[in-house]
Amino acid sequence: MYWLRYLLKEPFQALRTARDREFIKLLLKYGDAKRHQRTVVKFDKHTFEVPDVMSFLWQYKEIYADEFYFFKTDHISPVILDCGANIGMSVLYFKELFPQARITAFEAEPEIASLLSKNLKTNGILDVRIVDKAVWTNEDGIMFGSESADSSSIYSTAAKKKIASVRLKDFLMAEKQIDFLKIDIEGAEQEVLKDCRDQLSHVKNLFVEFHSYIGNPQGLAETIQIFEENGFRYFIDTNQHRNKPFVNHRYRGNDVMDLQLNIFGWRE
Repeated sequence: MYWLRYLLKEPFQALRTARDREFIKLLLKYGDAKRHQRTVVKFDKHTFEVPDVMSFLWQYKEIYADEFYFFKTDHISPVILDCGANIGMSVLYFKELFPQARITAFEAEPEIASLLSKNLKTNGILDVRIVDKAVWTNEDGIMFGSESADSSSIYSTAAKKKIASVRLKDFLMAEKQIDFLKIDIEGAEQEVLKDCRDQLSHVKNLFVEFHSYIGNPQGLAETIQIFEENGFRYFIDTNQHRNKPFVNHRYRGNDVMDLQLNIFGWRE
């Protein structure tokens, strides 16, 4: 009956846990909403204002249903640096996991940063440090293209303007131990990781969303090298399947990226 298990694998996975089933409910409720339009959504016991419902849905899937950021620690107040906190879904998840966590949330896009602050306050989270600047290699500012939802970046094709930046390395050096470092900064991760490569030894768990932009060096090998030289074991999740990959180079039909993947690093 292998064929039956094969056919039913996806439906079974989609309904496996309570949060998987909640995701299906959210899809049914919000899946037909107009794209790139501010909407108030409700999930679990929370209320969020989101700039794009579809982006919210897939954030819920990754963060809550798939639990990409779940980790364990003996510390009652783990230190978490959330680079690319977006509208606050990841911060909310971390606070549910560890209510006394000491979190610094970075968000470069001004409009999204304002939603981040608003959503945390709406849901009673008042003890998170919000840094509304781009995570970068210095404090000189950086040219940045603002787009809707979760695609603003230094590689954006939209009109760019200079925004304030912070050097992540300074934040790493200020902590004795970092229990979780999340880096999801839409292409800036390669330069930031290179700048921080000698300050990762006290990071216990490292998540990087890796982006490869068409027309630019891919840089995956050096990114993996930084994980290895800092003693991390790692897992790579591409979260995609392509037909005819030798001729189909685009990432999910994306016009600017040819690869996106998640790298999870931990210490044994």
